[in-house]
Amino acid sequence: MNIASIKISYFEPWLQFQHPIVRQLAFCIASPNLLCQLPKNLSIQHPFKLHSSEFWEVHFQNYLPRLEELDQSPEPLIQFLSRLKSTRLGLRFEHLLWFWLQEDQYHPYQLLGHSIQKIEGAKTLGELDFLILNKASQKIEHWEVALKYYLGEADLNLEQWIGLNRQDTLSKKLYHFTNKQFQFSEALNFEIQNRFAVLKGQLYLSLDLNFQQSLPDWINLKRRLGYWGTTIPQSSFYRLERQEWLCPNKQPSSDSAHWWTEGLYCKNSEEILFYMFRHPSHLKFKSNMQKFK
Repeated sequence: MNIASIKISYFEPWLQFQHPIVRQLAFCIASPNLLCQLPKNLSIQHPFKLHSSEFWEVHFQNYLPRLEELDQSPEPLIQFLSRLKSTRLGLRFEHLLWFWLQEDQYHPYQLLGHSIQKIEGAKTLGELDFLILNKASQKIEHWEVALKYYLGEADLNLEQWIGLNRQDTLSKKLYHFTNKQFQFSEALNFEIQNRFAVLKGQLYLSLDLNFQQSLPDWINLKRRLGYWGTTIPQSSFYRLERQEWLCPNKQPSSDSAHWWTEGLYCKNSEEILFYMFRHPSHLKFKSNMQKFK
């Protein structure tokens, strides 16, 4: 499918909630993985799987009564997140999923462990995000979770999706999953039987792309794509606060931008638009981007 032909009704139920933290929790549960399948050219050392978009939709529906309750009285969620001293979005994402996994009356999972370090002598071999008993299948699952924002460059090949830190790329993250994070066969004296990567966030297409260009078949088109560029749009956008990268607040958190700095911007129109503004000097190349319409 080429870029111009993408016309999808997105499943974005997190937008119905009022409280910012509840909107973020709903996003963490309901949003699909960035990838619908593993890229064919990914060299697999330790195999792992991705949950389907339907998997997350079902879990959102099952958790909806609790989300509606939290939207009225969010204190338990606020108190839980108050333990998190870091402002890193990836850790916030992990903690929100941790909150959900502990509420096992809404899903078939029993959380056996979180942030489990694997140590051999004086050497730390790695850490497991979540060890889970799936009570429906009676199998032990290892979940690694990550919240990522990647900018597509050039031909959109796997190696050409770059993070805001240009040392962080999608290909490196996937190789880290298969080479490092899913290397363990057991944890807490449980044999691991299934491994899942929970990779959420957003992908951004360059405004300089030919919109007749085909997208890689591993991109999950059930997740809304954003755009990125090095020019300032002529239309009205406002800058999102860092935590709003998970989900924008119900009401705009700032006025329309007049002074632009690097970051994620949003336009509330008939269709929500996300635009990642990058300063040209922070890229390996400079290009003349077309104006965002």
